Amino acid sequence: MVLAILFRLLAAIFAKGWGMFDDHYIVIESAQSWVDGHDYNNWLPWSQGNTGPTAHNFFYPGINFVFFTIMKFLHIHDPQVKMFFMRLLLGTWSLITVYYGYRITETLGGRRPATNAGILLALFWFMPWMSVRNLVEMVCVPLIILAYWFIVRPENKTKPVFYWFIAGLFLGLATDIRLQAVFFPVGLGIWLLFRGKFKQLISLTAGSLLTFILFEGGIDFLIWGKPFIEIYTYATLSLTEINDYIVLPWYDYFLVLGGLLIPPVSIFLFWGFIRKSKQYLLVFLPILLFFVFHSWVPNKQERFIIPMIPLFIMIGSIGWMEFREKSAYWEKHKALLRSCWIFFWVLNTIVLLVFTFTYSKRSMAESMTYLSKYPGINYMTAIDESNNPEMFPKYYLGQWPVMSNEKSGDRSLDSILTYSVKNGNKYAPRFVLFTGDADISPMVKQTRKYLPFLVYETTIKPGFIDRLVRRLNPINRNKTVYIYRNAEFFPEKR
Repeated sequence: MVLAILFRLLAAIFAKGWGMFDDHYIVIESAQSWVDGHDYNNWLPWSQGNTGPTAHNFFYPGINFVFFTIMKFLHIHDPQVKMFFMRLLLGTWSLITVYYGYRITETLGGRRPATNAGILLALFWFMPWMSVRNLVEMVCVPLIILAYWFIVRPENKTKPVFYWFIAGLFLGLATDIRLQAVFFPVGLGIWLLFRGKFKQLISLTAGSLLTFILFEGGIDFLIWGKPFIEIYTYATLSLTEINDYIVLPWYDYFLVLGGLLIPPVSIFLFWGFIRKSKQYLLVFLPILLFFVFHSWVPNKQERFIIPMIPLFIMIGSIGWMEFREKSAYWEKHKALLRSCWIFFWVLNTIVLLVFTFTYSKRSMAESMTYLSKYPGINYMTAIDESNNPEMFPKYYLGQWPVMSNEKSGDRSLDSILTYSVKNGNKYAPRFVLFTGDADISPMVKQTRKYLPFLVYETTIKPGFIDRLVRRLNPINRNKTVYIYRNAEFFPEKR
């Protein structure tokens, strides 16, 4: 726990920014804009430009709305300071996974597997960094772990119906945050059904439905007058746009788990998990359903399977440690086994230290932080060398200007600039943000035909990891940002 606290605290301090699109634009931009009296994504039915439900869950953004409202009440307005407290809160929340992950493993398999699982949950290279991110896949995990603790804790034997109801409450909340977490109560329900534990099944179902209906259905009813309308829209869009995103083969998540958990330790955990599948079917079955579903769906992203990873590590540790103690081969080859673990910990520690101190999406966030010293920025534009401009995080700007590149249907340079100046000064951008890896001077020259008072302001470079990730996979658009000021509106640099 000391190690878990230490590295999550370091991540809260140094791991600024965000990781993926969803853990900022979906849950931070929206929530802060509501606090400021705007609706960044036009999700709300009374917002101009809204055309109906958008297939987004309001529960977790609503929690962030409450958080930012409290920050406003406390007169904490600096976006970076608010995000530090947000990361600190998320890191603290994730400690539930470490502590109760240890307790669950100890209850099921003893102290040695629990120690192994606890250390891995605390210090796996991606855990501290991911723990302070606003990803719903990560935020729902402590609720799943709490549910399993109430299921396996020794006191369960005296009040089994009550504790299964409490577990259901937590699993319903987890599903409110990440819909696909529904496979955990469903898998547990199937397990209870085949074991003939009907009282526990009714309790689990009642608890899950209570929190799911109350928050998921209730929030939609308050906003739209129809319960579950956002889920219905989400399901409809998911079926019609199932191949419109990142499409990867069915076996992709085997590779993700194998690489993410670092071989050969990932292989140890796989083997241990399979060995204990029958004995711990209450864990294996929900994970199997969850894993099969995500493997079947063509749209795949690494983060989608995060909710199952802690339980996988816990049961894998139990199975592996038991196998290790009974294996004659590993008894004879202790040096080889020790070398495997040394390799794992050396590599894991290096990557852990790098990611714990990584400021992700630095150029995007720092560009807006830099411009926040200019008040009254009503209009801006972003221009990219590939005619695919970035969505800059207005949260860090502290203002909600119109972005002409977001309003223009055609994202080409001429189209964006034509839109910017078609109504005179009304839509003329106060700042132009150029993004690119190559020479941007042709774009600047073309822009000055429309905005003759454009002057260079500053350059914001991405961080080392952002550059490395982009080099490994260009789909990650972590580019240098060149900020130009429209001197017609801001004659002097601040």
